Amino acid sequence: MVAAQPRHTLSGYVRDSLSGESLIGATITVNGMGRSVGSNQYGYYSITLPQDSHTLYVTFTGYQPRTLQLLLDTDTVINFELLQRAMLETVVVSSRRRDNNVQQAQMGKIDLSINQVKAVPVLLGEVDLLKTLQLMPGVRNAGEGNTGLYVRGGGPDQNLILLDDATVYNTGHLFGFFSIFNADAIKNISLIKGGMPAQYGGRLSSVLDIAMKEGNMKEYEVEGGIGAIASRLSIQGPIQKDKASFIVSARRTYIDMLIKPFIGKDNSFHGSGYYFYDVNAKVNYKFSDRDRLYLSGYVGRDVFDFNNAQRSFKANIPWGNATATLRWNHVFHRKLFANTTLVYNDYKFSFGAAQNDFSIKLSSGIRDLGAKVDVDYYPAPRHKFRFGGIYTYHRFTPNVLSGSQGTTVFEPNNEGRKHALESGLYVQDDWELSNRIRVHAGLRYSNFTQVGPYKLFERDADGNKLDSVVYGKGSRVKSYNGLEPRLSVRYILDEETSLKVAVTRNNQYIHLVSNAGSTLPTDLWVPSTYRVRPQQSWLYALGLFRNFNDNMFETSVELYYKQMDNQIEYREGYTPSLKDPEEEFVFGKGWSYGTELFINKTKGRFTGWVGYTLSWTWRQFDGLNDGQKYYAKYDRRHDMSVVGMYELNKKWKFSAVFVYGTGNATTLPERFYIIGGVLTQEYSKVNQYRLDAYHRADISATLTPRHKPGQRLQQSWVFSIYNVYSHLNPYFIYFDQTGSPYDGTLQVEARQVSLFPIIPAVTWNFKF
Repeated sequence: MVAAQPRHTLSGYVRDSLSGESLIGATITVNGMGRSVGSNQYGYYSITLPQDSHTLYVTFTGYQPRTLQLLLDTDTVINFELLQRAMLETVVVSSRRRDNNVQQAQMGKIDLSINQVKAVPVLLGEVDLLKTLQLMPGVRNAGEGNTGLYVRGGGPDQNLILLDDATVYNTGHLFGFFSIFNADAIKNISLIKGGMPAQYGGRLSSVLDIAMKEGNMKEYEVEGGIGAIASRLSIQGPIQKDKASFIVSARRTYIDMLIKPFIGKDNSFHGSGYYFYDVNAKVNYKFSDRDRLYLSGYVGRDVFDFNNAQRSFKANIPWGNATATLRWNHVFHRKLFANTTLVYNDYKFSFGAAQNDFSIKLSSGIRDLGAKVDVDYYPAPRHKFRFGGIYTYHRFTPNVLSGSQGTTVFEPNNEGRKHALESGLYVQDDWELSNRIRVHAGLRYSNFTQVGPYKLFERDADGNKLDSVVYGKGSRVKSYNGLEPRLSVRYILDEETSLKVAVTRNNQYIHLVSNAGSTLPTDLWVPSTYRVRPQQSWLYALGLFRNFNDNMFETSVELYYKQMDNQIEYREGYTPSLKDPEEEFVFGKGWSYGTELFINKTKGRFTGWVGYTLSWTWRQFDGLNDGQKYYAKYDRRHDMSVVGMYELNKKWKFSAVFVYGTGNATTLPERFYIIGGVLTQEYSKVNQYRLDAYHRADISATLTPRHKPGQRLQQSWVFSIYNVYSHLNPYFIYFDQTGSPYDGTLQVEARQVSLFPIIPAVTWNFKF
């Protein structure tokens, strides 16, 4: 009888050799065996191999590969440190790992490097990762300049957006024109729009997982930039070399400072202003080879002040996010890695106004306190097993009103405040059954319970309160739960081609309700309650992935169909009030389907991609549009993006973007009547009309001066032009009234509002 060959485990971390930053998704391949493993979110990897001599090949996007020959005769820990590639090398530079898009089982996943984000032309010189994601197939924007994401027919609330595991509820500065994410503080960006893994839950459409930098473990580093509307500064370095580090990154706009000199004291806007700021901070401490602690946080605020001295009117509108994340990594065994996380986040919106002795304040927001555990288990080279759980306490404040007039004080009305407990358990397995078949399977169980204190009112047909049921603190009001199976399968057709299929079930218990066409801070987050049921969806996807010319070109075609239940809209004729918003909702269904085409050139001096989406998105509500189906406001028939980046030499880089999209669906008045001397409108069916098509081109050039030997300062100048041919894209349509109905001269004319013509910008970036 022949004894089984002994097996040993190789494990460790993959890090940047210059900064000590962990590298997420690095690939460790065992040559000649067809086996490989990827590093996890913290750079950790583990692979079990037969006792023998092995050649290891370690690769990561934008880094020089490393080869190591090893005699594996016992369990071994090896930490790999990779060196970033130079700007231009004599070898052909690849921006991505070889065959990654073909080999992985995951569908609809987009990984972006910060270098790619910073290379794309931007509005007013502000680097924006959300606007870069909008250039990918299946992801469309919310309108001119807006950072909202609409993924495969879903709304902005159907995207789970995480910053170091903390949920971000509002991603926009300047009413959504810029995102809150400072690229100088970000390490990794991953968007999953199909085949969502079971570790994520609570949303229907996508997951955007953003990881902050950890801080340079080797030396101190300062970088920043001065742009057209904002400046930024980041400082990072070791607290204790190779053991602890920190990073602090801050950004502030100076719109208020630029316009202040031009507003005289006699101007009605004197004293008014707007600004935003954000701060990212993170520290980490390595206790041992098995233990590491991370503490990270984000604070961002937008503040709009309006003062009209002529009418003694003042208004103050601040809003923003605050998050904090504490994480502990522990290696229990070379095959077992665990991460425990505590999360706090708080989103607030406030509107305050005062005139003479009268004042009023309206507040809304959401606050979370949560904990979760994620465990990675590596039982065999072709297996990666993950399981874990999450528990979150939510407090929702849809609207709280307070005010005063003279000596009379209006006490806050907190009847709208709601509380809920959300939990989830999951298990998933990434299993390579053979050289051709790889399966990523998972199962998630989720529960959402509305708890007291809460008062449930019964009303008559006129909305008058008749009776109420009172629930005490912590008592159960209503519970929802469900199983969410997830399955993705990859089948290798040949060395450069694979076929993938995915089926995903999702439940969503938190909803954003909006009475506008874009995501604004006034939109309300509301939970599933006694009246409001959770949204649910099934997503089916099929894709063909093929690489050409030794992986120089990556191409894919994906087909998808998404069915959505319990969709939420305001009732027909709704006008804002202080009534509980959930009493104004109607519920229906939605569905979307389409085709996504992607061609990506990854090697050489010229890189870039072309993305095209052909799609349909529908909604149907018994209480809207006479019960007939209609195009959702997220519907866009054709959506195309062309992105090109060219490195002329070590000093000059150029990039260009062209986007085209079918106009947004909209509801417009069709007839006008004079009733009692008042002009009255009769509207079309819901979203029956289309705005004009959206298209524009942007260009940029980056100048990086040569560095003298020993010079510590590195700098670059970015020259960009947004909307090169100054096309006036529609933002919205309004109707202008001239003349009088009494003498027959009344005329009503539709007028288009556009925001951004051609806009040049210059940004100076520095680093030392």
